[in-house]
Amino acid sequence: MAVQGGNARLAGFAAVRPFPCSSNRLGGFAAGVVGARHVIFRNLTVTIFARFADHVDDALDAMVAAGALPAEIDRKNVSVEPPRDASHGDLATNAAMVLAKAAGISPRALAEHLAGELKQLEQVISADIAGPGFINLKLDASVWADEIRAIADAGDSYGSSKMGSGKTVNVEYVSANPTGPMHMGHCRGAVVGDALAALLEFAGHKVIREYYINDAGGQVDMLARSVFLRYKEALGNQIGEIPEGLYPGEYLVPVGKRLAEKYGDRFLVSEEDAWLALFRKEAVNDMMEMIRRDLALLGIHHDVFASEAELHEAGKAEKAEKFLREKGLVYKGMLEKPKGKEIDDWEPVELPLFRSTEFGDDQDRPIKKSDGKWTYFGADLAYHFQKAQNADRLIDIWGADHAGTVKRIKAAVNALTGGEIDFDIKIVQMVKLLRDGEPLKMSKRSGVFITIKDMVEEVGKDVVRFTMLTRKADAQMEFDFAKVIEASKDNPVFYVQYAHARICSTLRKAAEEEGLEPSVDHLDRLGEEELALVREAANFPRVVQAAAKAAEPHRIAFYLNDLASVFHSYWNLGNDQPDKRFILGQDRELSAARLFLAAQIGQVIRNGLRLMGVDAADSM
Repeated sequence: MAVQGGNARLAGFAAVRPFPCSSNRLGGFAAGVVGARHVIFRNLTVTIFARFADHVDDALDAMVAAGALPAEIDRKNVSVEPPRDASHGDLATNAAMVLAKAAGISPRALAEHLAGELKQLEQVISADIAGPGFINLKLDASVWADEIRAIADAGDSYGSSKMGSGKTVNVEYVSANPTGPMHMGHCRGAVVGDALAALLEFAGHKVIREYYINDAGGQVDMLARSVFLRYKEALGNQIGEIPEGLYPGEYLVPVGKRLAEKYGDRFLVSEEDAWLALFRKEAVNDMMEMIRRDLALLGIHHDVFASEAELHEAGKAEKAEKFLREKGLVYKGMLEKPKGKEIDDWEPVELPLFRSTEFGDDQDRPIKKSDGKWTYFGADLAYHFQKAQNADRLIDIWGADHAGTVKRIKAAVNALTGGEIDFDIKIVQMVKLLRDGEPLKMSKRSGVFITIKDMVEEVGKDVVRFTMLTRKADAQMEFDFAKVIEASKDNPVFYVQYAHARICSTLRKAAEEEGLEPSVDHLDRLGEEELALVREAANFPRVVQAAAKAAEPHRIAFYLNDLASVFHSYWNLGNDQPDKRFILGQDRELSAARLFLAAQIGQVIRNGLRLMGVDAADSM
């Protein structure tokens, strides 16, 4: 890797090493940095935008006191944000635009009065009115020096908040059928769910990470029968070609061998009734152990594994049905023909139906089949009722193939909780796998597919996780095995990791070759180009809160790419102008200040990567 003033070379993306140092070595410098006048930063919910929103609110209070603004005016839509064009200033507020109508005056007139109040703030250099009434604020450089200190003071906590107020969120993700190893069809939802859980925790929520085991359906019986064949095979029997409908994968061979060792030939000539339930339980346990190992390769660990079979054994479905019947929301009715489908042999049948249409669905839904068994919806309804007992909010991460059932389960949760539980479903689109631009063909039916283990072994956990978060979850995505490890600025994984590695390398070179350490003492010497880095870094807490509120962890990846872009731009400036480099042998004070700035940019990158479950790289 090219280091300003050094001779290190880029060794290749594959040589990434996880960041081994504590934040206090390269990024924290927490002790003694922030004095009494910076205590406000210790409340991590107070971003620079929130602080100036308070200043705007104080200015509006002054206008109310002066009789220039009605006291009862609603200010909830007033915001303080970065201006769309950085050349317009450091911060912008829409206060005059959103309050003018209720105040009975023109936005421009209100803006002029408000700008006059804001200009009195010590840290405001100018308050200019743009367009019909937006106010752009230019801040004193000391504000951004304070923000650098704030990052150092907060360290690993920078960007966290109490926005969630300790409320419990249950995030259910993956929940793949326990019939085989985790494959690419599960990967994206697994990463999105895990990153979302980390994001919500960072924003002050209590999070339950949950996996729902569908171990009560017909597919589990098929699994047991498939394992029985491998059991016979392990005992020396010829099983021939795996019959249609069973699972042909070689991953079941070890399960069959284990059962042969455990039970011998006890079930070899037995009727199915003698072994089906036992083999079903044994197979599910083995598959879940395999799934846990596969998920661990991605750094994913759940708090709760909820079993559908145990849910039925505990009578949870009956309890949910009773609850709904008491509210008059389950009745015996004729099941309607599915809308938009032509079924020649359709026969109306009377079933217990949930009044789903009362809660926004397009038809009422059966909770039991004609044979009295629970429908998948009936079991799912009971499962969500169970989850709602221990959470203030539920979030499900579903694959695109389940999109058609969103309305009915939202209707069920609404009915079961009286609308008091916030329930959201995030749909995750499938990932198209490519190698050098060519599609990879897979078939789960034939047992030919790329597993998560295959992916991690080939490109690494961090590449997989970061790449899965480079698109909004419900947007189509391609994963090209060649491109995701490409060492170029077009690869966001490399681009962000490279920024952090450059920072670490520069800090090491400064300490080892120049005897320089980052210092907070001369931040007032930083110029406009350096402060542009701080402005971007200061957006991190705001992005975290917005991403948590929208339940969209991909926003963190987008932000990190933007921050890396600003950093690389400054780095390249130093290549062209030696006086802009981080290490200036002739000016140790400015060098120490720039190194302190670099360390804090590294801290923000690490914090963002940690939310994504990605290790920062200290060298590449």
